[in-house]
Amino acid sequence: MSTGLIIALIVIAAVVIIAAVMTLRARGPRQGPSLKRRFGPEYDRAVARHDGDAKAAERELTERVQRHGELRERPLEPAQREQYEARWTAAQERFVDSPRDAVAEADRLLAELAGARGFPDGGQYEEQLAALSVHHAHHVDGYRRVHRAAHLRAEDARDGGQGTEDMREAFVAARALFEELVKPARHDGGGRTGERHDNGRERAALNGGRKAHSRGGHMPWAMNRRQAKES
Repeated sequence: MSTGLIIALIVIAAVVIIAAVMTLRARGPRQGPSLKRRFGPEYDRAVARHDGDAKAAERELTERVQRHGELRERPLEPAQREQYEARWTAAQERFVDSPRDAVAEADRLLAELAGARGFPDGGQYEEQLAALSVHHAHHVDGYRRVHRAAHLRAEDARDGGQGTEDMREAFVAARALFEELVKPARHDGGGRTGERHDNGRERAALNGGRKAHSRGGHMPWAMNRRQAKES
């Protein structure tokens, strides 16, 4: 074998090795951390759902990104936004007398709102949830929780130990996704602090409503919010 041929084979082998290393770096080591950063708590849930198999979870999450990553959210008209906000407030007020009806309305409202923003129709819950997880991974679990609470039969809820407090927690958690979907498209990025404050106020309102309900009274939450803003 000539020296030139040997050198050529060595060069070809080196090129193949370098290409393989670059491919592994691009697809292997970076995939997990990148997906974990993008999906946050959803990444951990996917791993748990696959019994700790991170590779299987990453394949699932990668497939979600491939299906829904190019989705562009449609903006809401101001009138639409006001209607959704009014419906959410009404559902919150209804929680005092009928927690199960309130969480059912919150579930319907999130499905409709997501559809209005361009996500898959709410009738395809799993597909809608998957799409939402790609774009709102840190807030989508609230929708999952309120959907589960809304579709749990009363007898199953009793057997599973789900009571009013569990529904209240699900309702409060769902607020984060609602705020993300209902806010104007051009957002200045400063809404997260306000969102935490809103969730705190809502939790306090729901707790206050529980106390009022236990006394046989009612808590005018919307009025209290307006008074707080005016003060």
